[in-house]
Amino acid sequence: MVGTRQRTRPDESGKPGYITAQGYRRLELEAHHLWTEKRPEVTKALAAAAAEGDRSENAEYIYRKKQLGEIDRRLRFLGKRLDVLKIVSDKPRDDGRVYFGCYVTVEDEDGKERRYRIVGPDEWDTERGEISMDSPMAKALLGKEEGDEVVVKRPRGDLVLTIVEVSVDPPSAALST
Repeated sequence: MVGTRQRTRPDESGKPGYITAQGYRRLELEAHHLWTEKRPEVTKALAAAAAEGDRSENAEYIYRKKQLGEIDRRLRFLGKRLDVLKIVSDKPRDDGRVYFGCYVTVEDEDGKERRYRIVGPDEWDTERGEISMDSPMAKALLGKEEGDEVVVKRPRGDLVLTIVEVSVDPPSAALST
């Protein structure tokens, strides 16, 4: 799982989603970890709990069975999703405009700067400063260039940001997000 969240609705359309090579690798590593480490660990604990006798009142057995179901659901989702994702491994154009995969530094009305990277909806992680290309912020930024002012529509009111810098390379020293 990327960060601490999962997609809220599984994409069953079969349409390819875009993902960075790093994001795809993280999903592959998650699936590998679930299959080779977590699932065997839970299966072993489930077998031990089942050996204790009456399963109907065995909280450990019930918990481990539920946990195994969640792992299997996530593995099925990842298997289907990894098959349809389109890896975007080429660097975006370096012409000062915001594209998928770019790092964007913005400044808000209070002068506070934040850096984001625009990534696919399967890999966003706010702790790493990654935002989904489908988010209102990314939609407002895509196609714009350094110096542009953008308005991000939010439920709690519009946010006005100025694009300070657009880079195709990862920053050497990340700004706080």
